[in-house]
Amino acid sequence: MSRYQQAERLRGVQYDVRGANMVEAQKMEAMGERILKLNIGNLAPFGFEAPQSIVRSVVAHLPESEGYSDSRGIYSARTAVANYYQTEDVDIDVDQVWLGNGVSELISMVLSSMVNPGDEILVPAPDYPLWTAQVTLTGGEAVHYLCDENDDWNPDVADIAAKITDKTRAIVIINPNNPTGAVYSRETLQAMVDLARKHHLIVLADEIYEKIIFEGERILTATLTGSDVLCLTFSGLSKAYRLCGYRAGWLVVTGPLNQAESLLEGLNLLANMRLCANVPAQHAIQTAVGGHQSVDALCRPGGRFHDQLKLAHELLVKIPGVTCRPAKGALYLFPRLEPDVYGIEDDEAWALGLLRTEKILVSHGRGFNWPHPDHFRLVALPEEEVLRDAIKRLGSYLATLR
Repeated sequence: MSRYQQAERLRGVQYDVRGANMVEAQKMEAMGERILKLNIGNLAPFGFEAPQSIVRSVVAHLPESEGYSDSRGIYSARTAVANYYQTEDVDIDVDQVWLGNGVSELISMVLSSMVNPGDEILVPAPDYPLWTAQVTLTGGEAVHYLCDENDDWNPDVADIAAKITDKTRAIVIINPNNPTGAVYSRETLQAMVDLARKHHLIVLADEIYEKIIFEGERILTATLTGSDVLCLTFSGLSKAYRLCGYRAGWLVVTGPLNQAESLLEGLNLLANMRLCANVPAQHAIQTAVGGHQSVDALCRPGGRFHDQLKLAHELLVKIPGVTCRPAKGALYLFPRLEPDVYGIEDDEAWALGLLRTEKILVSHGRGFNWPHPDHFRLVALPEEEVLRDAIKRLGSYLATLR
């Protein structure tokens, strides 16, 4: 046994989106192979450039970005976020906003400030796996509620209700959804909020894709929770503003703040301990949320987000034994490999075979805490010619398994 062991709290913590298959891809690249990485929604490598107005704003503020900022974030950026939510009919002011190094850091801070060992957090299946990993890391238990593929991947509200216990602290809502591309109906969202209200649960609303919608209604969860349900909303610049590497995100807290003083004290403690978020990137926020929303054109017919998701869906469902719900939002599809056609027992091994055979890296479905080895997530960001070729090669690989 190695003398130097990882901490016990890491047992059961997984993040397969950047897991063993990605390590294998890196080894192949080191040997000179060219790998098409369709495993993560990293926009810049596929030609999605940051809006120049935002870049100029960051550059202009570099001389004043050398020191630490307020641990909650610079005032102008927090005010811009608060103003944005006010225009969406959310009751909020600047003191209810925290900035972080992307949504990922803020998720970690929030769960660290609220979860005790043994607490249960309701997380969708499939999920964005950081949620499950961070709940596990804090000593809590991620209890997965099912989303219904036959209902456009809307959460199964009855399944959620059946899994609420006296240990349940919060419910995670990811809308628009990663990895399925679902945009939840108002009826579903309201039913989930009503459950949170009934059982005094915190709502954790992951809305990083809230501007990337092709079909369906854009609904901010905080507009449904009102003054009596504590709602923590997460969003940022990575996706809608094509700024993944800037690591700039925000958290807004709404609802009965007078009942959450202890939780917010803990959140401020953790914010202070990390000193502050990346200051140059914070200067991108005001320009981003207040300026021209170039993402809107990408999401309309003729825009790359819209058209590439549509094309990928059309090509995938032409492959024998592949079914897939069309994406209504976000940047992904979550196709199903029919078990009676392929009979895959280990979807991670299946994805590894695709990598080695066709030089395409995708994420297997169980990496998103889906319980069966019959799905995978496809990132539909490459331009049309590359996307067509990739799905053709995927079809060729699948043909060898039928």
